[in-house]
Amino acid sequence: MAINSIRKSYSETLGLHHLQVLDILLRERSLTRAAKVLDVTQPALSKTLASLRHYFNDPLFVRVSNRMEPTPKALELAAPVVEILDNLRALRGEHVAFDPKTSTRTFQFCVVDAGVIKLLPPLVNRVAAEAPHVRLRLMQLEGEHLESWLETGTIDFAMGSFASLPKSVRRQFLWLEEYVSVVNRGHPRLSSTPTLKEFAAENHVLVSTLGTGHAHKLAEQAVEAAIPPEHIICRVPIFIAAAIVAKHTNAVATLPMSIATVLADDLNLEIIRPPIKLPKIEIFQYWHNRFHSEPGNKWIRSVFASLFRTPTRGKSRS
Repeated sequence: MAINSIRKSYSETLGLHHLQVLDILLRERSLTRAAKVLDVTQPALSKTLASLRHYFNDPLFVRVSNRMEPTPKALELAAPVVEILDNLRALRGEHVAFDPKTSTRTFQFCVVDAGVIKLLPPLVNRVAAEAPHVRLRLMQLEGEHLESWLETGTIDFAMGSFASLPKSVRRQFLWLEEYVSVVNRGHPRLSSTPTLKEFAAENHVLVSTLGTGHAHKLAEQAVEAAIPPEHIICRVPIFIAAAIVAKHTNAVATLPMSIATVLADDLNLEIIRPPIKLPKIEIFQYWHNRFHSEPGNKWIRSVFASLFRTPTRGKSRS
């Protein structure tokens, strides 16, 4: 997006502070959090937002539930505003250092819930040990917003498998995810290696990541193709819910291996090998090219890679 997206007639009335406010609001989606980041009062921030709305003749943000969602106009302005602020920082020679021992930064990121189970406990422990004042904020994954959130810095990085992101979004391979199925331990009919006929005859709970753009949809489609529709008794949006349903019924849930191994112990589930062809999915961490050299972003990426990257080579764009 070019800088001329900001109309020339505004150049005399639009100050640096206005651009900083717009940038932070795009990141935080909350007046309260933005005011805290900018160290200003909420009434003062509301006044600046009112000025921005007047300048651009657009509401810029509308309240949806407890969040302020940007309008198309605000999203159009995001890239040129960031470009202006980045250029100003470059002119000033600002190179903000990042010291994990003293930083109070909050890193925001998105993962599907399978990633939460595998990643969050070791990540929290590592960050607490190396960066005791750093905080982590996990955002609910919304595929339609993922690209803009990475570009504007609303999130620092994302983890998963997303095929449709542009080249401006970099990625690093972490691991190759396989799929297994889980059932309540002591299932009355299924062994650890059921036949296709036995597997298809059971009821199934299906995880649907509709709208996230995640490659799990390939596994979802494979299960749907093998199981009669009348045996898909429940669809849920998260993997943990599927595992809990399997725990308290005789239904089968097909999950990524990384979450199944954890939940099998926690919920007393049995892992079985599904007799259907399921995809192997490459899991990456993603970040925007704008933040590739930013010290804090580099640090959190290195922590992720050291914890979760396997020797297997994947298709990286880093």
